[in-house]
Amino acid sequence: MNEKPLVSILCAAYNQKDFIAQTIEGFLMQKADFPFEIIIHDDASTDGTADIIRKHEAENPGKVKGIYQTENQYSKKVPIWCTFIFPLAQGKYYAECEGDDYWTDPNKIQRQADFLESHPD
Repeated sequence: MNEKPLVSILCAAYNQKDFIAQTIEGFLMQKADFPFEIIIHDDASTDGTADIIRKHEAENPGKVKGIYQTENQYSKKVPIWCTFIFPLAQGKYYAECEGDDYWTDPNKIQRQADFLESHPD
């Protein structure tokens, strides 16, 4: 991706194999007239969640970026979002979604960004 993203879609996942593909597909279906990035943190899942993230990352280079832990950080009381996810985000705005949730509206980030851009206060 050459342009800086306006929106960073951020996701934290752990052992969410049954949900993570639908979560990522909800991110990828977004229709936006601006660049956006997708950053997904896997906290050393043991159920194949990381493999699904890697597959989507390989199929969408430059759009999907995975962060892969080899040891579970949450159990060590490491603040996942502040330590690993937020520092990588380049967008002006952040859209957060957990790995077991998903978006159904392909215009979600466009509408939200449009509102924020037109209401700087």
